Formats: sequence, structure tokens, C-alpha cells
Amino acid sequence: MLLTLVVWIGGLIFFAFVLAPTVFTVLPTTVMAGNVVSRSLGILHWMGIFSAVVFLLCSLLYSRARFAQLKPLMPVNVFVLLMLALTLVSQFAISPRMHVLRAELGSSISPNEAARVEFDRLHVWSTRLESGVLLLGLGSVVLTARRFS
Repeated sequence: MLLTLVVWIGGLIFFAFVLAPTVFTVLPTTVMAGNVVSRSLGILHWMGIFSAVVFLLCSLLYSRARFAQLKPLMPVNVFVLLMLALTLVSQFAISPRMHVLRAELGSSISPNEAARVEFDRLHVWSTRLESGVLLLGLGSVVLTARRFS
């Protein structure tokens, strides 16, 4: 269970603090950097979805083995379910719309263009969702570690 959280949270931290800032400073165009970030975020989302499913299955099996009952509403399970929900919204609602808008914008950086305004709005929401996943994930790591101590 800890491994799934560490993979997911570690990926988020690497993405937010290393990958995204780096590609926007070293690649020659923002379009190229956006392509790398977009592809990386999709991979990160799938890692998170897989990690959530594995975590929840393991958590339920652990509860069943330790307490002879399933405990689906333990706080850590609720946190991971919320993380999964935020990740699914980002992957299947926000990201596809951002892809369409990026294609419409091309290399345009006009801040007044309606597509640009919408893209920026969605980017803010994407960042909020990923921040929520990160905070819930840190809480999940703490709760999981306490569970085994």
C-alpha cells in the first residue's frame, strides 16, 4: 500500500517541481514543452489510477485479514477514493478539453483570445486538482504509515 502511494505521490512531486519547470526552460518553444508536459501528465494520471485500484484492493484485503471484516470507509480509503476522483476528472474532463484548445491555439499567445482564456482557466483547475491529489496523498501516506506502526 505504501509503495502505491509513494509511486503516485513521488510522480506528482517530480512532475510539479522538476519536469514541468525544466521543460519550459530548456525546450525551444512552449508548444514543445506543452506537448511533453501533456504527455507526462497523462502517464502520471494512469499511474495514479492504477495505484489507487491496487491500494484500495490491498487495503480491503488487509482489513479483512486483520479484522475479519472489510473496512471500506476508513479515512485512508476515503482519501484515496478522493484522489482517484480528482485524477479521473483531470484525465477525462479537463485534459481532453485542454488538448482541443491547445490545438486551436497553436503557437498563439494572445492573452485576450477566448480559447486562450478558457485554456488558462482549465489550467488553473488542473493545477488545483493535482494539488488536491498531492495533499490528500501526503495525508494518505501518514495514515497508512500509522496503520502499520
